[in-house]
Amino acid sequence: MRQENGFTLIELLLVILIIAILAGIAIPVFLAQRERGWNSQVESALRNAATAQESFSTDNNGNYATTITELTDEGLRFAAAEVDFVDSDITTVGSVSYCMEARSARDATVAWHHDSSVGAPKEGGCTP
Repeated sequence: MRQENGFTLIELLLVILIIAILAGIAIPVFLAQRERGWNSQVESALRNAATAQESFSTDNNGNYATTITELTDEGLRFAAAEVDFVDSDITTVGSVSYCMEARSARDATVAWHHDSSVGAPKEGGCTP
């Protein structure tokens, strides 16, 4: 009598099916988590930029910075390869208010802004 060792084709197919189902659940969750990480990075950069804006305003008779260079000179640090600030995305009204816009370099379709009247980063661009 011959003894057979190994798995049957049905057992192998079931294992492959289970792995496929688990991958189908895990991959979308991973992609969503990655996107949340990118958004958090942009929000953090905008919060740091807001702190630099207030510091700049204190040093410049209440006027806000109009360029990223002015803010980096004031101490703003962010991962330039990961977060995209554009000087034209800073809108100021003298010493009254400002709005800064940034996007993730990984997902440029989603814009975030920090408006001085709101005080926290929000999804979407600056509104005139």
